[in-house]
Amino acid sequence: MKEIRNILGWLGMAEERSIIADAQKHVDETYKTVAFFSEAVNAYIKGDLNAKTKAIEAVREGEHQADLLRSKMVAALSESLLLPPDREDLMHFVNTLDKIADWTNGAARLLGFIEHRLPENILREISTATELIISAITKLREGIAALIKNDLKRALEDCDEVDRKEHEADDQKKTLIEAIIHAKLEPTSLLLSYQLAEYLEGVTDKIEDAADFIKVMAIKAK
Repeated sequence: MKEIRNILGWLGMAEERSIIADAQKHVDETYKTVAFFSEAVNAYIKGDLNAKTKAIEAVREGEHQADLLRSKMVAALSESLLLPPDREDLMHFVNTLDKIADWTNGAARLLGFIEHRLPENILREISTATELIISAITKLREGIAALIKNDLKRALEDCDEVDRKEHEADDQKKTLIEAIIHAKLEPTSLLLSYQLAEYLEGVTDKIEDAADFIKVMAIKAK
């Protein structure tokens, strides 16, 4: 039988089962963090500042919980019996997942600083960019679940979909920045909204990085 040197080959040991279980929890926590950010954006667009503040705080707490899980997994990996290449692969994956939560939290902080209502066309573009993030993180989550179930074809399909969403996010960033530049905003709103556009696209970049890892693992397992 061909030796499988990746996530699918680790499931036979209790230690590795625990690490994989924590990885799934990390993905779920990261997903919730992104979902809370989407709630914050929707609340801001509706003018519900109280809901916006609560959702931003939920993003911050979600990022904190994801960071705790990352620390737990790093500690477990440091003490595990995995071969160094396997350990390094998982370490990289864990850190990449954590960056998704970090960048989402950064985007939420910027949104919190925007006090005045932006023009409607900019709000529409921010909403579209946020929807792309939700779609991408959903496919990443599904791809990880498929990999754990050894459904390699589905895992690769989900990762390819993440790639498509990331390319769409690149185009969306350009559209959003064009709307911001032509809106003649006051300096503070201009700076914050421009930085928000950068962060929104950055989140999808980090999601794609995580999907690339899943794709490599699925290909190795074939």
